[in-house]
Amino acid sequence: MNRRNLLAAAMAAGGSWASLASAQEAPGHAITLMHGFAPGGPADAIARLVALPMGKALGQVVVVEPRPGAGGNIAAAALSRAVPDGSVIGLVTGGHAVTAAFGRNQNYDPLDGFEAVSQVARYAFVLAVRADHPALDLKAALRMAASAPRGWQFGSAGSGTTQHLAGELLNAMSGLQMMHVPYRGDAASITGVLGGEIPLAITAANVAIPLVQGGQIRLLATTGPVRSARLPEVPTVAEVALPGYDASSWAGLLAPRGTQPAVVARLNAAAAAALHDKAVQTRLADLLDGEAVPGTPAALRALMAQEITRWRELIQARRIVLE
Repeated sequence: MNRRNLLAAAMAAGGSWASLASAQEAPGHAITLMHGFAPGGPADAIARLVALPMGKALGQVVVVEPRPGAGGNIAAAALSRAVPDGSVIGLVTGGHAVTAAFGRNQNYDPLDGFEAVSQVARYAFVLAVRADHPALDLKAALRMAASAPRGWQFGSAGSGTTQHLAGELLNAMSGLQMMHVPYRGDAASITGVLGGEIPLAITAANVAIPLVQGGQIRLLATTGPVRSARLPEVPTVAEVALPGYDASSWAGLLAPRGTQPAVVARLNAAAAAALHDKAVQTRLADLLDGEAVPGTPAALRALMAQEITRWRELIQARRIVLE
């Protein structure tokens, strides 16, 4: 197709020569992949894992840029204001929906302020107790929590995190009133368990697994709908105690609102190519005890809307406030 026909096709699609050029960037033009969390954390690890194979598929360099702060809000706000030409994209986690569900002060629309590109991963958390804890399974732990004179506490990676709401969902479905104790990250909540500050932590699997292997903690259950491939011996909350329980999380790629469909399609295809790579799938399993989940932009948008609704309903029903 010659330049004249390319221009005609772009205009017929409601675009422009500039937008079509964005969808066919020249090799060497860098794409920025932002996320809103600290370097070295799960979001950073996922972003760096997919950046290289996406770059190969696109014929461009994809540069990861962490912009941590405010639970991911700083990066999300910056992404919403970026030029919608495919040169800046963002990786968000399930916390994006949790933030929206809490109705935190945001100067962007968490759903309509972006163009969904593709889901990237799905992963669950784990319920961890110290290895010498007398509760040998989740049912026993819930019984102990119900009968404890001063109640139980559960720790999370922080107030307003998905781990926090996973504990509140446990409360809602079990009829318990365990008190939430927020920590600064998953590692800190596990340290709280090891030090006897709290009996239970809801935490990232990759943080917990080395301590399980070292005999320091024991896992009672995972929070997803199905057992983990890496932890096949650990049951889900749903199968051993609370049918229907699901507090898994996810990661996905977004572009600024107004990004042309041709550009979104090109980014989606590159994400799919990366996520079908066996090495990427293996590494995602190691990093998160999760799985690669390529998908359509429509599927990611539907997931985000569903997650915002379900967490908002829990927050309102439980009258949960940020600490």
